[in-house]
Amino acid sequence: MSELVKDGPDAAVVGKATAALYGVALGDAMGMPGELWSRQQIREHFGEITGFLPGPPGHFIVDGYAAGQVTDDTQQTLMLAGAIIESGGRVEPAVIARHLVAWADRVGASEGHFLGPNSARAIEALRAGAPLQQIGVRSDTNGAAMRIAPVGIISPPNDLVALVDRVEAACAVSHRTTIAIAGASMVAAALSVAFTARGLDEVFAAAYEAGSLGLLRGNPVPGASLRRRTEWALRRVAAGGTVEEVLEDLYDFLGAGVAMTETVPVALALVALSGGDPIRASLLAANLGGDTDTIGAIAGGICGAYAGMAGIPEDHRVVLDEVNAFDIPAVAAALAVFRQRNQ
Repeated sequence: MSELVKDGPDAAVVGKATAALYGVALGDAMGMPGELWSRQQIREHFGEITGFLPGPPGHFIVDGYAAGQVTDDTQQTLMLAGAIIESGGRVEPAVIARHLVAWADRVGASEGHFLGPNSARAIEALRAGAPLQQIGVRSDTNGAAMRIAPVGIISPPNDLVALVDRVEAACAVSHRTTIAIAGASMVAAALSVAFTARGLDEVFAAAYEAGSLGLLRGNPVPGASLRRRTEWALRRVAAGGTVEEVLEDLYDFLGAGVAMTETVPVALALVALSGGDPIRASLLAANLGGDTDTIGAIAGGICGAYAGMAGIPEDHRVVLDEVNAFDIPAVAAALAVFRQRNQ
């Protein structure tokens, strides 16, 4: 990896890329204990989640997970980053497919319960040698958005068409639909623009534009409007009230499940509600209920890119590094080189 950074990437870009990836891990690990539990279950079991917690005994997915341990959201994010690095900064579906299956085999993903339905089907199809063009043609769940941060990192915000091209290529291995590509494009664009945004309005504007471009790609599938649901969510945040009232409305009216049209609008709403603070966004997601780890990973990644390393406390980084044994700074430095080359 040292060869990839010999060009000397700008320290500020590396810092933002590093914070974005730590933000993904932070939101994922904070959301892990209550993954796919209802708001009521989370309140009854935890009261309020205020930091890293272990997976609850008997949880159908994360029983036995240590406090600070990430799930497949961060693992697949780093998988995608590795595929991009191997390809010299390009987003190559065939390389991603190989990395995805290798990751699934390494962690025993198909034997557990943590894979999303479309990702699970895609991995089985890839193992069976199915052509990429036949995979993910009905997928409208959030797997493509949860791991898309590396595409946002390598894509400067001055060319959203190129960003969406990369998103489409990343989606080709499992989520080849209009809704999936649009949702992942919204997340990637929001994260990309967050590197330099002077306010969150810029972040959301980029998400809308990229989402509109993404909706023109892939196999058409029916579904609610990502843009209109996000606009409603941001209006609800702006209307005020207690945090609990806002979370309750987001959960009740939009939902917080695995559908792309639920996950992305709610995650962007938590970016707004947190003011771009990755710790706060991660805790909001953890206490929301539903797909807490994925919503947290998306919101945390965008907020990490927005706040930079100042928003990721050192003690949290230490826990994430020690529990998960990954090297986020090295991955981020390699991706930062590609961002600068794409300027």
